[in-house]
Amino acid sequence: MRKWLLGTVALVLVLCGGGVAALVYYFTRPPLDVRADFDRPLAVPPIAVGKIDAEGRRVFDLRAQPGDSDFGHGTTRTWGYNGAYLGPTLRAERGEAVAVNVRNDLGETTTVHWHGMHLPAAMDGGPHRPIPTGGSFRAAWTVDQPAATLWYHPHPSERTETQVYRGLAGLFIVDDDEPAQRALPHDYGVDDIPVLVQDKEFSGGQLSMGGRFGSDIGVLGDEILVNGTPRPYLDVRSGLVRLRLVNASTARIYNFRLAGGRPFALVGTDGGLLDRPYMTEHVRLSVGERAEIVVALEPGERLTLRSERSLGGDLESRFNGGQDAFDILQLRAAATLTPATLPKTLVATPRLDPARAAQTRDFVFQGREISGRGMDMSRADAVVVKDTTEVWNVANGHDTPHSFHIHDVQFQVLQVNGQPPPPELSGWKDTVFLEPKQRYRIIARFADYADPTTAYMFHCHVLKHEDEGMMGQFVVVEPGQQPRLHG
Repeated sequence: MRKWLLGTVALVLVLCGGGVAALVYYFTRPPLDVRADFDRPLAVPPIAVGKIDAEGRRVFDLRAQPGDSDFGHGTTRTWGYNGAYLGPTLRAERGEAVAVNVRNDLGETTTVHWHGMHLPAAMDGGPHRPIPTGGSFRAAWTVDQPAATLWYHPHPSERTETQVYRGLAGLFIVDDDEPAQRALPHDYGVDDIPVLVQDKEFSGGQLSMGGRFGSDIGVLGDEILVNGTPRPYLDVRSGLVRLRLVNASTARIYNFRLAGGRPFALVGTDGGLLDRPYMTEHVRLSVGERAEIVVALEPGERLTLRSERSLGGDLESRFNGGQDAFDILQLRAAATLTPATLPKTLVATPRLDPARAAQTRDFVFQGREISGRGMDMSRADAVVVKDTTEVWNVANGHDTPHSFHIHDVQFQVLQVNGQPPPPELSGWKDTVFLEPKQRYRIIARFADYADPTTAYMFHCHVLKHEDEGMMGQFVVVEPGQQPRLHG
């Protein structure tokens, strides 16, 4: 279907005036290879400390608001939380009760979803909990999961891509008392650095969503922002620096590498730390995925983090940005560095047993549907019994890249195309890249929270696809309960 569509578009262009020239340009132009002069210090989002209320909860306040930002194109209109662009980093300990008061001062309805967080369905912030203009919502829960790099962003019906693209996103770091957390670099903003990566396109100084000709995944910008900073550099004073990589783009896939092929240590993925550091030369992140890496530096050196080609070399890959490359961030080591050592082991990951799964389900992502169905907020696509384990087979059935994300739970990857997963997929995950024709077998435990009236989501995290209906719902119920959803 996709190749037929490209052929149809090509024929239309040929029949129109100037069509041949347009075809020659789009089919023969080289992929992007964007080099940066690294002339701005990397902005680090401030930590929101919050306040402790009378009930002992840590309370945060977030205000979604418009603002003006400087990305090197004059004054650019943007959206942010508690500021003009992006939002503060929220931070809480495992076992801590938290509450977040969200106020919507935008000109349209929004929500806030806590991506990667285990929490009650009514607090999850999907399209079921719209916050109207001028309205507020309080999300409250107890943090109960391992230390991890999570994030928050809007999840309204049919407007997620636009709202995230304009700047609504932020980090939520969960801490715990595992010794590995202190053994790794952990001084926020010094040797423990958030790296929220986004691609943007500008027109007349403003953010543009014109996208790329032929792209089936949405906006593919030709400039990179890191924490809202164009062409950023980071001064480093330690021999090891921990980078919390977040793909906060709306469509683009990144394949992060250090210049020259320098290896680095992958220490964590979406849901927390790995069993041990895994030395690698690259890590690929689809939309919504996170990875924690530790980079070793030599005194006085300058080392560039780049994104290289992320997909194959066919025409489909070119139109979807898979052959583009970008400079992301330059690390500038001081003349003298504080010595640091990478631990040999991190945290033990208890393995879920597929033999104990209560259900096995199959989902195929194709077109803008999952297993032949588009989104329907009144329908439960899966009814899960609380405190049970399930195996889900998730497949991409066609040539367009997708990204699978499930709310509330972290899962483990059992197989990729029938084979054991690679080391980078050995830890806890909530989002995984679905390459064309790729199949994943995953396992998750649905514990603690049951609500027959409110659903969690699973969907493609390519935000254009999500907005166009590539989402499903599951409801967690007590044994014997039936779902009672209201559209």
